[in-house]
Amino acid sequence: MNYFYIALIIFGVNLMPAFGPPTWTILVFAHLRWGLNPVALVPLGATCAAGARYLLALASRKFGQRLPQRVKGNLEAANDYLSQRKKSMWVLFGVFIISPLPSAQMFEAAGLLDLNLVMVTTAFFFGRLISYSFYLSVSTYAQSHLEGLFGGAFSSAGAIILEVVMILVVVALPFIKWRRTTPAA
Repeated sequence: MNYFYIALIIFGVNLMPAFGPPTWTILVFAHLRWGLNPVALVPLGATCAAGARYLLALASRKFGQRLPQRVKGNLEAANDYLSQRKKSMWVLFGVFIISPLPSAQMFEAAGLLDLNLVMVTTAFFFGRLISYSFYLSVSTYAQSHLEGLFGGAFSSAGAIILEVVMILVVVALPFIKWRRTTPAA
């Protein structure tokens, strides 16, 4: 039954648009506190996190449809820019696989930019399988520092500043003029 509760917690936390605790800390806590099997926790955590982030991106996409036409045009231009540069798309998917940045804002941006959410979510899922495996494999060391893991996400000035900057980036994204007008000859 603990696995069910952990799944609900992870899913709920990953639906949060900002300031949610990192999923790996929840997994490490569940492993150390309740002795849950890390081999089961890793795919459970990655699946719940990816599913919730996908829904968050869908909600952002829905929100983007309500924006003014000028703003929607900027977002379409950003999508065109990324789509025309295949290398940029691979870099973007690489970011979803290995990025240490807060993923909520990355998924919100993906939704607003109308990116292929299945590809983005799949990249995120496989990246999380790797990172969660790493974090759980070193959880013995983390056990003696558990309080710092949870408190750091909310009390560290750097973590709070990074979260605020990422929120500002997502808010600014629709207002950037992505289409460059060519000067008249």
